[in-house]
Amino acid sequence: MKRKLLLIALLAVAGSAFAQGAEIADNVEKTSLLQLIKTGGWAMWPLGGFSFFMVALIIQNFISLRPKTLLHSEMMPELLKMMLSKKCKTALIYCRKHPSMFTNTFGAGLERCLDGEEVIDFAKVKESVEEASVEQMSRLMKPIDYLSIIGATSPMLGLLGTVSGMIKAFQTMGSQGMGKPELLAANIGEALVTTATGLIIAIPAMFFFFFFKKGFQKTLATLGRNIGYLFDALQTGKEPVSFMDLATLEKMKGE
Repeated sequence: MKRKLLLIALLAVAGSAFAQGAEIADNVEKTSLLQLIKTGGWAMWPLGGFSFFMVALIIQNFISLRPKTLLHSEMMPELLKMMLSKKCKTALIYCRKHPSMFTNTFGAGLERCLDGEEVIDFAKVKESVEEASVEQMSRLMKPIDYLSIIGATSPMLGLLGTVSGMIKAFQTMGSQGMGKPELLAANIGEALVTTATGLIIAIPAMFFFFFFKKGFQKTLATLGRNIGYLFDALQTGKEPVSFMDLATLEKMKGE
């Protein structure tokens, strides 16, 4: 009998909790996005602009920072043949016809190979390549850095909205007392909504900032290695070991 009563009591408590949860969920569903924006006050408008800008930057970086788009590894065999044949002018024309981060950086080094001197000064070539790579990196890092700015600014802007809401709440308390809690709740709602919105924007912004930054650094390392191999081929007249297939390496080992 006691077990039955305990079971009935537990079912009653669970039913009451479920009814309360359903009521809360119903109230949340009735709260539209426009109502949340109105509750958050003035700070929601710049935060909304940040959110749209963040999404646009993420899409742009996904498209423009692909290794295939930046490195064009399919061009390596053709350019390697040109370097082995000392055809710097042909390679430069080829790079100008296919602009990308890789060809622009490599082309800057090739320009130093055509300065009229009989002997190529590879120190100047290296310097030119480094300058071009810094220029390309600065251009492509801008959309990534903007994500960092959004990630750092959004919580501060949300906090500013929070402070604004709390100031209004204290002004309401000072002028009207605690007799009208609905006015005080509106001010506190403004404070909480702006803080939450700032964090919701900042978290994915910082995640994608580090994601794109690490991927771009890896691409830059591969770019430097590929360009170094091509100029090594030009300087020595031999194919770099890294581009030789397994059969060629086995043959060299046997010799």
